[in-house]
Amino acid sequence: MTRPLIITDCDEVLLRMVVHFRDWLGEAHDVELELSQGFAEGMRRRGENKPMSVREMWRLLGLFFDAEMHRQDPIPGAVEAMGRLAEHADVVVLTNLEDHRRDDRVAQLRGFGLDLPVYTNQGPKGPALRRILDERGADRPAIFIDDLAVHIGSVADEAPHVGRLHFVGEPGVAPHAPCALVAGHAHARIDHWPEAVPWLLDRLGVEKCVRSKPGFQNWA
Repeated sequence: MTRPLIITDCDEVLLRMVVHFRDWLGEAHDVELELSQGFAEGMRRRGENKPMSVREMWRLLGLFFDAEMHRQDPIPGAVEAMGRLAEHADVVVLTNLEDHRRDDRVAQLRGFGLDLPVYTNQGPKGPALRRILDERGADRPAIFIDDLAVHIGSVADEAPHVGRLHFVGEPGVAPHAPCALVAGHAHARIDHWPEAVPWLLDRLGVEKCVRSKPGFQNWA
């Protein structure tokens, strides 16, 4: 029987990034980041009211991923969740990083015990997800997980048969994130792994098979 496929984002789904980026901006660049706003809109040099330019935002993000990925740590419950899900599905990571950072992301995730295939992408994720499906089996049951509504919408357009979970694991960001469920692009919005795992197992059609396993109540 063909195993289902889970395609998950990394930052704010598996690993915390934005709070570490914010702290580093303040420490190294005298820049403040307001988490309730988007990156460019929320970034300002201390003492200035003018938002950071998009070009400067991308430059600073690149510097962070070049040298500061060691700051990142797992979203609570993410490592355990991936272990549980991997019992029933193949799990791959689709992350919006430049291609030359793929090996760094692979090593970073392995450092937390997440030995997962990693696909890098730039821009909307729908076309990239379609390529993953073509490579790994377009007819497999599949679920996509991401923290950004724009990527949920892109996947809804490109592969509407794929299950879509909008998950924002960073509590400083989650209340301010536009909800893809409201837009009709997500099948669910869940921001905590203990709640997300049962939903994902049910969506994969295996919840009844694992409900009696020891420890399942910890995910209820």
